[in-house]
Amino acid sequence: MAFGTFLLVTAEQLPIGLLTPVGSALSVSEGAAGLMVTVPSIVAAISAPLVPILVGRMDRRILLVALMGLMTLANLASALAPNYPLLITARVVAGVAIGGFWAIAGGLAVRLVPAPLVPRATAIIFGGVGAANVFGVPIGTMIGGLANWRIAFGALSVLALIVLVVLLVVLPPLTAARPVGLRRLADQFRNPGVRIGILATFLIVTGHFAAYTFISPVLRDLSGIDARFVGPLLFGFGLAGIAGNFIAGAAVAKRLHRTVLTITAALGVIVLLYPVAGLTAVGGVVLLVVWGLVYGGVSTSLQTWMMRSAPQAIEEASALWVAVFNLSIGLGALAGGTIVDALPLQGILWLAGVLVLAAGLAVWSARRNPGLS
Repeated sequence: MAFGTFLLVTAEQLPIGLLTPVGSALSVSEGAAGLMVTVPSIVAAISAPLVPILVGRMDRRILLVALMGLMTLANLASALAPNYPLLITARVVAGVAIGGFWAIAGGLAVRLVPAPLVPRATAIIFGGVGAANVFGVPIGTMIGGLANWRIAFGALSVLALIVLVVLLVVLPPLTAARPVGLRRLADQFRNPGVRIGILATFLIVTGHFAAYTFISPVLRDLSGIDARFVGPLLFGFGLAGIAGNFIAGAAVAKRLHRTVLTITAALGVIVLLYPVAGLTAVGGVVLLVVWGLVYGGVSTSLQTWMMRSAPQAIEEASALWVAVFNLSIGLGALAGGTIVDALPLQGILWLAGVLVLAAGLAVWSARRNPGLS
């Protein structure tokens, strides 16, 4: 499952490091090229609750394998796309696979391991997110810079096919106990813990991706870092993210609310500091690594928040969370693209910081919820 989430996040975020070569090859601006992140994210947001509803009681093992097959085809089509509209169409197909797979994978730890090991298993599954930032996006960026952006998408298609085979071999049967229905999804909004988790996710992820989608021009133009070093620096961001993921996985097992609040506050402060303290190469690198460390804990901690908030409806709560998470990626990239095309780069960092700190207020308001302590 960790390999699956690795490919999902790599597929979704790979264009972040390829905006310039794709834009140049297909004659579109960097802001327009950012739609390669926005479009699949919005489609994934729609697919996350819709796919579980449509498949009913279908064996989740078969569903996950089928969605990975769809991911294989979508990345192959991206690699072969002769023009920008067809590339975006391929990204739509990728979005379906991302949303459906992640909605099931997010809460699957409770079905694969004993209850005491669920926080650790969740951290392992979401370790794929950090691994994507370490190995997926940076290596894709370097491949795109050294060879061709099409090769980066093609390599991702091959890896997705390999993961498809491995999932088919190693996953046990995972028949759904009950189908996910619209009423059960809607019922989750009556749960205050779920509502706060969704709001915090929306604000944190929107803010992060408004800035991170354009981290390459930020590093280059604000911090004065040569474009050759962007790939290696994103590698460092991802390494820090993996560490942050497992640190958060250990922390949420003891103090969930305090962990989420600390992550949110720290992330907001770091992003707001960047336009002030990140204007040199040293400052930019230090803040980038700390940013990666803190953001690495977001997925594990918020997924755990949703599972604790709705222990009897984990698949439904996870589907809503994944929908909001992916919608927020798309909206963040869209907002960032709009600002980048109209305002100085500092604008996306100020926006990101304000949104994340607002999420901190939402998290703080749940301090008396005993299920989230």
